[in-house]
Amino acid sequence: METVQTTLWVVVLLVALAILFDFMNGFHDAANSIATVVSTGVLKPAQAVLFAAFFNCVAIWVFHLSVAATVGKGIVQPGVVDTHVVFGALVGAITWNVITWYYGIPSSSSHALIGGIVGAVIAKAGAGALISGGILKTVAFIFVSPLLGFALGSLMMVVVAWVFRRMRPSKVDKWFRRLQLISAGAYSLGHGGNDAQKTIGIIWLLLIATGYSSSSDASPPTWVIASCYLAIGMGTMFGGWRIVKTMGQKITKLKPVGGFCAETGGALTLFLATALGIPVSTTHTITGAIVGVGSVQRASAVRWGVAGNIIWAWVLTIPASAFVAAVAYWVSLQIF
Repeated sequence: METVQTTLWVVVLLVALAILFDFMNGFHDAANSIATVVSTGVLKPAQAVLFAAFFNCVAIWVFHLSVAATVGKGIVQPGVVDTHVVFGALVGAITWNVITWYYGIPSSSSHALIGGIVGAVIAKAGAGALISGGILKTVAFIFVSPLLGFALGSLMMVVVAWVFRRMRPSKVDKWFRRLQLISAGAYSLGHGGNDAQKTIGIIWLLLIATGYSSSSDASPPTWVIASCYLAIGMGTMFGGWRIVKTMGQKITKLKPVGGFCAETGGALTLFLATALGIPVSTTHTITGAIVGVGSVQRASAVRWGVAGNIIWAWVLTIPASAFVAAVAYWVSLQIF
């Protein structure tokens, strides 16, 4: 009886830690959803975070739990995960999020979580305990999602420039100030749909490992789904203002038409990845789209030095969070 109570106490603690990570994910990634719409002046910051948070939560009724299933069942071999692994994974991901938030670097909460899981699992059972298919498609989309965002953002910009080539710039600006509300809403919808599911996946992983859920279940408990979408929405409401400036102003200067094209290209990328069950980085996606829009105007419009620093953060995310997670796994063994 004492063992069961201890396990339940640890599970509750880890679920709370996962919800905290989800809140921080929304807080950290708020800039991805609102930077373009704020930098173009279409919405004020306070309006933008409420707008984005609303669509983060609405995503609960739009997307299937394909990404949650990948994280919960497609990364690690059954029977390997325990409370120590989950603790290590969450501590690794949260630590990297805090570091990159402090320095205003738009890194990936998604890949920090995947890196955390990988590091903790390797510390426990070695690389053979990982499911290569799930890892490979996640790693592949580190490169695919920004490239796809870049391509779609560029294509949208070219198409829009051709369609509206005879219209006065002031009229184009007026139209796209309205249209950017639609594109910003779509991007926030994709952000909530993909990112909230990663936390749903790790809580599901925890519940399966501790016997509170079955691996044969088609979906996790409803309270897990609702809690994660609400947490990411609340995190977005409080926003990550340090990163807004980098995303919305430092990479390239955006006008409403550019913001619309970047958000639409990013949203389409997120919708595709979520439908395929691939946990991608909303940061990578929108950064690629913004760079694509800027490069269509002229190559010098993109501050490539800033973009280069962001890419270095992407490269380091998985190994850095994996290292911290491995250390946290060892610490967990001493604590629990």
